[in-house]
Amino acid sequence: MPLKLQVIICSTRPGRVGPAVARWFHGFAHNHGQFDVELVDLADFHLPLYDEPVHPRMQQYTHDHTKRWSASVASADAYIFVTPEYNYSAPPSLVNALDFVYKEWNYKPCGFVGYGGVSGGLRSVQSVKPQVTTLKMMPMVEGVAIPMVATHIQENGDFTSNDLIDASATALLDELLRWATALKPLRA
Repeated sequence: MPLKLQVIICSTRPGRVGPAVARWFHGFAHNHGQFDVELVDLADFHLPLYDEPVHPRMQQYTHDHTKRWSASVASADAYIFVTPEYNYSAPPSLVNALDFVYKEWNYKPCGFVGYGGVSGGLRSVQSVKPQVTTLKMMPMVEGVAIPMVATHIQENGDFTSNDLIDASATALLDELLRWATALKPLRA
């Protein structure tokens, strides 16, 4: 049975391009053929600022949105966070979603597809890596950076990659598979 990979759209704002980038990566990962790939949109969970009365490590969730998010996160073996850069850092929606649960993230690898202007989302990715390691996740060194993302969005709203982006995506998925396979026994 293939390992389950969630491709998570991290931006929740109106007018976002994250869904277009994530749909492309989802298709790319599917064609890679090594994962059972699921596209997840943070906006669908309607997570408020953290509102559980008990620390997430205890998994004593009282709100339906937390229970749904917990079940979603727990179902995956690995994650790709498709994230923009907001003011040199990760979007608050991603930081909040990571904080909502704890054990569900443990001993799983994650990778990043960053997008934005000149930096291609690199500062966003670097700002969130310490947070994911605190959640006992293993962030990949390999990643996909998409500078000037607007130039890759077609009139129909679809994202179009190039050879460099595709090569980065392949390297990321190959390494993610190694780590997801190696870490699975730790979760048994």
